[in-house]
Amino acid sequence: RLVSSIHAVMATTAGVVVVSSCRGDVINHRHWLATTFVVRYGVPYMTYDIFAMYLSHYHRFRVKGHQGFQQHSAQTVRSFLQKDFLLVLHHIALLAVLLPITLFFRQDRGDFFIGCLFLTEISTPFVSLGKILIQLGLQDCWLHKANGAVVLLTFFTCRIALFPCMYWAYGRHYGIPLRSVPLALPLYANLGNLCILAPQVYWFLLLCLKGYRLYRRSRAQDSRVHASKED
Repeated sequence: RLVSSIHAVMATTAGVVVVSSCRGDVINHRHWLATTFVVRYGVPYMTYDIFAMYLSHYHRFRVKGHQGFQQHSAQTVRSFLQKDFLLVLHHIALLAVLLPITLFFRQDRGDFFIGCLFLTEISTPFVSLGKILIQLGLQDCWLHKANGAVVLLTFFTCRIALFPCMYWAYGRHYGIPLRSVPLALPLYANLGNLCILAPQVYWFLLLCLKGYRLYRRSRAQDSRVHASKED
Protein backbone atom coordinates (compact mmCIF):
# COMPACT_ATOMS: atom_id res chain seq x y z
CA ARG A 1 0.00 0.00 0.00
CA LEU A 2 2.84 2.37 0.79
CA VAL A 3 4.58 1.67 -2.52
CA SER A 4 1.30 2.15 -4.40
CA SER A 5 0.75 5.47 -2.64
CA ILE A 6 4.26 6.69 -3.43
CA HIS A 7 3.86 5.77 -7.09
CA ALA A 8 0.44 7.46 -7.17
CA VAL A 9 1.86 10.70 -5.75
CA MET A 10 4.66 10.60 -8.33
CA ALA A 11 2.22 9.91 -11.19
CA THR A 12 -0.15 12.65 -10.05
CA THR A 13 2.70 15.14 -9.79
CA ALA A 14 3.93 14.19 -13.27
CA GLY A 15 0.38 14.50 -14.58
CA VAL A 16 -0.08 17.98 -13.15
CA VAL A 17 3.24 19.10 -14.66
CA VAL A 18 2.48 17.66 -18.11
CA VAL A 19 -1.14 18.88 -18.26
CA SER A 20 -0.26 22.39 -17.10
CA SER A 21 2.60 22.57 -19.62
CA CYS A 22 0.60 21.29 -22.60
CA ARG A 23 -2.86 22.79 -22.08
CA GLY A 24 -2.19 25.58 -24.58
CA ASP A 25 -2.01 23.08 -27.45
CA VAL A 26 -3.29 19.69 -26.29
CA ILE A 27 -2.21 17.98 -29.51
CA ASN A 28 1.25 19.28 -30.33
CA HIS A 29 2.82 20.59 -27.13
CA ARG A 30 5.45 18.26 -25.68
CA HIS A 31 6.84 17.53 -22.21
CA TRP A 32 9.61 15.02 -21.56
CA LEU A 33 7.85 13.55 -18.50
CA ALA A 34 5.03 12.12 -20.61
CA THR A 35 7.29 9.45 -22.08
CA THR A 36 9.99 9.23 -19.42
CA PHE A 37 7.61 8.54 -16.55
CA VAL A 38 5.83 5.73 -18.41
CA VAL A 39 9.10 4.00 -19.34
CA ARG A 40 11.08 4.49 -16.13
CA TYR A 41 8.34 4.30 -13.49
CA GLY A 42 4.95 3.31 -14.90
CA VAL A 43 5.91 0.05 -16.59
CA PRO A 44 8.23 -1.19 -13.78
CA TYR A 45 5.58 -0.35 -11.18
CA MET A 46 2.76 -2.15 -13.02
CA THR A 47 4.96 -5.22 -13.39
CA TYR A 48 5.94 -5.10 -9.72
CA ASP A 49 2.37 -4.52 -8.57
CA ILE A 50 1.04 -7.65 -10.28
CA PHE A 51 3.70 -9.72 -8.50
CA ALA A 52 3.08 -7.93 -5.18
CA MET A 53 -0.67 -8.54 -5.43
CA TYR A 54 -0.03 -12.23 -6.05
CA LEU A 55 2.29 -12.50 -3.03
CA SER A 56 -0.26 -10.69 -0.86
CA HIS A 57 -3.00 -13.07 -2.01
CA TYR A 58 -0.77 -16.12 -1.48
CA HIS A 59 0.37 -15.25 2.05
CA ARG A 60 -3.07 -14.11 3.14
CA PHE A 61 -4.58 -17.48 2.23
CA ARG A 62 -1.57 -19.34 3.62
CA VAL A 63 -1.92 -17.64 7.03
CA LYS A 64 -5.60 -18.55 7.07
CA GLY A 65 -4.63 -22.21 6.60
CA HIS A 66 -6.21 -22.81 3.19
CA GLN A 67 -5.20 -26.08 1.59
CA GLY A 68 -2.94 -25.82 -1.43
CA PHE A 69 -1.23 -22.65 -0.21
CA GLN A 70 1.76 -24.26 1.48
CA GLN A 71 3.86 -23.56 -1.60
CA HIS A 72 3.53 -21.72 -4.89
CA SER A 73 1.83 -23.67 -7.63
CA ALA A 74 -0.42 -23.36 -10.64
CA GLN A 75 -3.37 -23.62 -8.26
CA THR A 76 -2.28 -20.58 -6.22
CA VAL A 77 -1.73 -18.56 -9.40
CA ARG A 78 -5.14 -19.62 -10.75
CA SER A 79 -6.80 -18.69 -7.46
CA PHE A 80 -5.19 -15.25 -7.60
CA LEU A 81 -6.27 -14.67 -11.20
CA GLN A 82 -9.83 -15.72 -10.42
CA LYS A 83 -10.07 -13.39 -7.45
CA ASP A 84 -8.40 -10.31 -8.97
CA PHE A 85 -8.99 -10.96 -12.66
CA LEU A 86 -10.28 -7.49 -13.52
CA LEU A 87 -7.46 -5.72 -11.68
CA VAL A 88 -4.79 -7.92 -13.27
CA LEU A 89 -6.38 -7.40 -16.69
CA HIS A 90 -6.30 -3.65 -16.09
CA HIS A 91 -2.57 -3.77 -15.31
CA ILE A 92 -1.77 -5.99 -18.30
CA ALA A 93 -3.84 -3.76 -20.59
CA LEU A 94 -1.86 -0.72 -19.48
CA LEU A 95 1.38 -2.57 -20.15
CA ALA A 96 0.21 -3.90 -23.53
CA VAL A 97 -1.64 -0.78 -24.72
CA LEU A 98 -0.37 2.35 -22.96
CA LEU A 99 3.32 1.57 -23.41
CA PRO A 100 3.32 1.00 -27.21
CA ILE A 101 0.94 3.93 -27.73
CA THR A 102 3.19 6.19 -25.67
CA LEU A 103 6.38 5.12 -27.40
CA PHE A 104 5.42 4.38 -31.01
CA PHE A 105 1.86 4.99 -32.24
CA ARG A 106 1.04 8.54 -31.15
CA GLN A 107 3.87 10.04 -33.22
CA ASP A 108 5.07 12.42 -30.48
CA ARG A 109 1.66 14.04 -30.12
CA GLY A 110 -0.90 14.25 -27.33
CA ASP A 111 1.33 14.55 -24.26
CA PHE A 112 -1.57 16.42 -22.64
CA PHE A 113 -3.74 13.29 -22.72
CA ILE A 114 -0.94 11.09 -21.37
CA GLY A 115 -0.69 13.54 -18.48
CA CYS A 116 -4.45 13.28 -17.94
CA LEU A 117 -4.11 9.51 -17.62
CA PHE A 118 -1.45 10.04 -14.95
CA LEU A 119 -4.03 12.02 -12.97
CA THR A 120 -6.21 8.93 -12.57
CA GLU A 121 -3.87 7.89 -9.75
CA ILE A 122 -5.05 10.72 -7.46
CA SER A 123 -7.47 8.43 -5.62
CA THR A 124 -4.94 5.63 -4.99
CA PRO A 125 -3.38 7.01 -1.76
CA PHE A 126 -6.83 7.38 -0.23
CA VAL A 127 -7.86 3.87 -1.32
CA SER A 128 -4.64 2.54 0.23
CA LEU A 129 -5.27 4.47 3.47
CA GLY A 130 -8.74 2.93 3.71
CA LYS A 131 -7.29 -0.58 3.34
CA ILE A 132 -4.65 0.16 5.98
CA LEU A 133 -7.26 1.45 8.44
CA ILE A 134 -9.31 -1.72 7.93
CA GLN A 135 -6.23 -3.88 8.57
CA LEU A 136 -5.66 -1.96 11.80
CA GLY A 137 -9.28 -2.50 12.88
CA LEU A 138 -10.13 1.21 12.60
CA GLN A 139 -12.93 0.90 10.06
CA ASP A 140 -15.42 2.51 12.47
CA CYS A 141 -13.34 5.61 13.26
CA TRP A 142 -14.13 9.06 11.86
CA LEU A 143 -10.94 9.05 9.77
CA HIS A 144 -12.08 6.00 7.82
CA LYS A 145 -15.47 7.57 7.15
CA ALA A 146 -13.95 10.87 6.02
CA ASN A 147 -11.41 9.04 3.89
CA GLY A 148 -14.21 7.06 2.25
CA ALA A 149 -15.91 10.29 1.17
CA VAL A 150 -12.63 11.56 -0.29
CA VAL A 151 -12.15 8.25 -2.14
CA LEU A 152 -15.56 8.56 -3.81
CA LEU A 153 -14.96 12.20 -4.74
CA THR A 154 -11.44 11.73 -6.16
CA PHE A 155 -12.31 8.44 -7.86
CA PHE A 156 -15.30 9.92 -9.69
CA THR A 157 -13.53 13.16 -10.58
CA CYS A 158 -10.24 11.77 -11.88
CA ARG A 159 -11.20 8.31 -13.12
CA ILE A 160 -14.64 8.93 -14.65
CA ALA A 161 -15.33 12.64 -15.19
CA LEU A 162 -11.79 13.02 -16.54
CA PHE A 163 -12.72 11.27 -19.80
CA PRO A 164 -15.45 13.73 -20.85
CA CYS A 165 -13.00 16.50 -19.95
CA MET A 166 -10.39 15.02 -22.31
CA TYR A 167 -12.99 14.80 -25.08
CA TRP A 168 -13.94 18.42 -24.40
CA ALA A 169 -10.29 19.52 -24.60
CA TYR A 170 -9.89 17.69 -27.91
CA GLY A 171 -13.05 19.30 -29.28
CA ARG A 172 -11.96 22.76 -28.15
CA HIS A 173 -8.65 22.33 -29.96
CA TYR A 174 -10.36 21.51 -33.27
CA GLY A 175 -13.38 23.76 -32.74
CA ILE A 176 -16.01 21.02 -32.60
CA PRO A 177 -18.73 20.52 -29.94
CA LEU A 178 -18.32 17.84 -27.28
CA ARG A 179 -21.14 15.69 -28.68
CA SER A 180 -19.33 15.46 -32.03
CA VAL A 181 -15.92 14.48 -30.68
CA PRO A 182 -16.56 10.68 -30.56
CA LEU A 183 -17.52 10.82 -34.25
CA ALA A 184 -14.36 12.76 -35.08
CA LEU A 185 -12.05 10.27 -33.35
CA PRO A 186 -10.93 6.95 -34.86
CA LEU A 187 -12.84 3.90 -33.68
CA TYR A 188 -9.80 2.43 -31.94
CA ALA A 189 -9.42 5.62 -29.83
CA ASN A 190 -13.02 5.42 -28.62
CA LEU A 191 -12.71 1.70 -27.93
CA GLY A 192 -9.46 2.25 -26.03
CA ASN A 193 -11.03 4.92 -23.86
CA LEU A 194 -14.05 2.71 -23.27
CA CYS A 195 -11.85 -0.20 -22.19
CA ILE A 196 -10.12 2.03 -19.66
CA LEU A 197 -13.32 3.72 -18.48
CA ALA A 198 -15.51 0.62 -18.10
CA PRO A 199 -13.64 -0.95 -15.14
CA GLN A 200 -13.43 2.47 -13.47
CA VAL A 201 -17.24 2.76 -13.55
CA TYR A 202 -17.55 -0.80 -12.21
CA TRP A 203 -15.14 -0.13 -9.34
CA PHE A 204 -16.86 3.17 -8.56
CA LEU A 205 -20.21 1.39 -8.25
CA LEU A 206 -18.59 -1.15 -5.91
CA LEU A 207 -17.18 1.70 -3.80
CA CYS A 208 -20.61 3.34 -3.63
CA LEU A 209 -22.19 0.04 -2.58
CA LYS A 210 -19.53 -0.49 0.07
CA GLY A 211 -20.00 3.05 1.35
CA TYR A 212 -23.76 2.53 1.55
CA ARG A 213 -23.29 -0.66 3.55
CA LEU A 214 -20.91 1.07 5.96
CA TYR A 215 -23.43 3.90 6.35
CA ARG A 216 -26.23 1.46 7.17
CA ARG A 217 -24.03 -0.41 9.64
CA SER A 218 -23.06 2.86 11.32
CA ARG A 219 -26.70 3.90 11.59
CA ALA A 220 -27.62 0.52 13.06
CA GLN A 221 -24.85 0.80 15.66
CA ASP A 222 -25.96 4.31 16.60
CA SER A 223 -29.52 3.08 16.99
CA ARG A 224 -28.43 0.27 19.31
CA VAL A 225 -26.34 2.65 21.40
CA HIS A 226 -29.25 5.08 21.64
CA ALA A 227 -31.62 2.27 22.63
CA SER A 228 -29.25 0.99 25.33
CA LYS A 229 -28.95 4.49 26.81
CA GLU A 230 -32.72 4.79 27.00
CA ASP A 231 -32.94 1.41 28.79
